[in-house]
Amino acid sequence: MLTYNMEERKTASMYDYLYSCIKADIRSGKLSSGEKLPSKRTLSQHLKVSVITVQNAYALLEDEGYIYAVQKKGYFVSRVETVGSKEKPRQKSPKASAVSSESTNEEIFLDLVNNRTESSLFPFSVWSRLMRLVLSEGDRSLLALSPNGGIKELRAAIAGYLYSFRGMDVSPEQIIVGAGTEYLYDLIIKLLGRDKVFALENPGYSKIAKIYSTNDVSYKYLDIDGNGIPADKLTESRADVVHISPSHHYPTGIITPISRRQELLYWAGEGSSRYIIEDDYDSELRFAARPIDTMFGIDTCGKVIYVNTFSKTLCPSMRISYMVLPEKLLETFRKKLGFYACTVPVFEQYTLAKFISEGYFEKHISRMKNHYRTLRDCTISAIESSAFASKVTIREEKAGLHFLLHADTRFSDAELKEKALSRGIRISCLSDYLMSESKLYDGNIVINYSGIDVSKLRQAAERISEVFGLV
Repeated sequence: MLTYNMEERKTASMYDYLYSCIKADIRSGKLSSGEKLPSKRTLSQHLKVSVITVQNAYALLEDEGYIYAVQKKGYFVSRVETVGSKEKPRQKSPKASAVSSESTNEEIFLDLVNNRTESSLFPFSVWSRLMRLVLSEGDRSLLALSPNGGIKELRAAIAGYLYSFRGMDVSPEQIIVGAGTEYLYDLIIKLLGRDKVFALENPGYSKIAKIYSTNDVSYKYLDIDGNGIPADKLTESRADVVHISPSHHYPTGIITPISRRQELLYWAGEGSSRYIIEDDYDSELRFAARPIDTMFGIDTCGKVIYVNTFSKTLCPSMRISYMVLPEKLLETFRKKLGFYACTVPVFEQYTLAKFISEGYFEKHISRMKNHYRTLRDCTISAIESSAFASKVTIREEKAGLHFLLHADTRFSDAELKEKALSRGIRISCLSDYLMSESKLYDGNIVINYSGIDVSKLRQAAERISEVFGLV
């Protein structure tokens, strides 16, 4: 029986501490592959915690691929490379995947393509007060040039946030601040070299490919399966760098499990010029539990470059992003790109530093999650009570600002979009994000719900029912 002293959890929540203990036992080999875990009720009684505590811990472990559920049998430990093992992780057979999106225009009643966050959620009063405070302090540093990677106060605030909420132990010196992820990707290309071949997820976000294309670097699309890009396909491609979103892939919403993450890290460790770019797209907006652990956090070879942005969590016009470099790349960065000036105004950097370090960012994220969880629940409720409910299956709804709607329909994706648009509903499909011809992902609608007007949901459901020919 699993036994942990729950009194040692300190400030951690019950479920988070239990999750960490079980994960540590799996990674150390104390819990072996295929071993059956106690039922939720049995473990809750043994540890004297609530069933919901065990349920939340198991759910997070399952999402990250450390355990798997077998219907009517319970939970079992997945095959995971143990800490310190030199053995190459065995390739698993791919699961099913998903993919695509874009759109059109006319008289739009409801737009399910736009996935930008609501501007009304921006904390104007707090932000303006902090701006005035920064100005009132009258520090001459406001008029000075920003250091290459950003002011030390902001990098320290980001490092503290990453440690507290993402489990990443990094120094402020490893953090490079820039105006938008596009700028950071440009820097990464210059840092790693234009002679490298970059691998991109298919399906995926097309803008990333455009960035690599305008930088005249070679890139290849690699088909994902239900776990992300397979490591063996990466080896066959002869790519040097892979660009992935392991914590929440857009548009499929899949999470790369720990076993696949280890395979990708092993791939990166086999070549001196190999690197993984971890795009932590909207990782904060996870509703089921705490954010998924980053690949940077489990990398022991200095092969992962972590990238994130405040544009998604604050507002699209907030062009402040950052990357975290592994220590072995820092010296190269200073030598090759140390002359670059930080592209974010110093004034905004100081304001954001206060916003993070004084706890306002954490409160803002909590408020956003509550708002979008409600919006998601209303949208799902409208679908489940609609006339077309029996024709669709909802998938990947636990995180981010979108989910998938798999439709049982005789119509092609193009016909679905055209029929929806004729009724004022703008939709996109997984196939829109696919970079090659395939019928594999047909019938998967991407529901971006961040801009939905709840008052229109009932009428929108009626219009979508018309698309399926049900009313």
